[in-house]
Amino acid sequence: MIISEQWLRTWVDPNATTDELSHKLTMIGLEVDSIDAAADAFSGVVVAEIISAEQHPDADKLRVCTVNAGDETVQIVCGAPNARAGLIAPLARVGAVLPGGFKIKKAKLRGVESQGMLCAGAELTISEDNDGLMELPADAPVGMDIREYLSLDDKVIELGLTPNRADCLSIRGVARDVAVAFDEALKEPTIESIPAVIDDEFPVAIEVTAKCPRYLGRVIKNVDLSRPTPDFMRERLERAGLRSIDAAVDVTNYVLLELGQPLHAFDLDQLSGGIVVRECNTGETLTLLDGTEPTLQPGTLVIADHDKPLAMAGIMGGEA
Repeated sequence: MIISEQWLRTWVDPNATTDELSHKLTMIGLEVDSIDAAADAFSGVVVAEIISAEQHPDADKLRVCTVNAGDETVQIVCGAPNARAGLIAPLARVGAVLPGGFKIKKAKLRGVESQGMLCAGAELTISEDNDGLMELPADAPVGMDIREYLSLDDKVIELGLTPNRADCLSIRGVARDVAVAFDEALKEPTIESIPAVIDDEFPVAIEVTAKCPRYLGRVIKNVDLSRPTPDFMRERLERAGLRSIDAAVDVTNYVLLELGQPLHAFDLDQLSGGIVVRECNTGETLTLLDGTEPTLQPGTLVIADHDKPLAMAGIMGGEA
């Protein structure tokens, strides 16, 4: 189980250092295997907005950008293909020190002065994306230190949970034990019921109640998968070892990590007839999200529609 310390502290925040928290976790049976920084060391990088991006007079692949850094406007020469007016991106200012000790200085690129460097996520070692500038949300506060904005001073704690501690396979579960260990109040979130505004129904049936006594579903419409996952959610998922896929999948993974409640999102347009929880039939196949196609043994519990298996129950969803 991999958890973000800052995420854990939104549920319970004892007056203890990271090391003291780690020691207490181990003493109560949640052995800490490792503690790592959420991001490599770097400084001097802020949230910035590109005001304009003009073609470099002497280089086809470079743009000369006017950039709002919060307290001043600077000129940056940039070769990223997505550099454009209105983009919010990380800016390494003059004097910034990037991962690996690389110091940013004022420089001339093909005769045009550049007062810093607009950054890709890979250049800050906070993502693997090196194809263009890291795109931040439009409401990201210009001028704020990027480490503060993305909570990069977080610590990632890996717990070596034993099989009898499935109750701690979530932030909420670990927080319960921490609250008791430190005699602190658990900060349970207030969750309000969301009334239905559509009357669509989709049938759900359970054929093997001994293996699955309950299975719930809800139809949600007008989901825009082109909208990016919020940065705070993407960062927490990645610190837990999960890559961001799209908003629907990310939300289901986030709920699993925080509350311990497994969820799966199906494309309503791709479903036939209804959802059925059943044992697999002889010869049925299923390609999982990771691309593997395991042999489904008789008795394997699957989530299916009226035509085919969609997921291995409690294991992984299908590719389709």
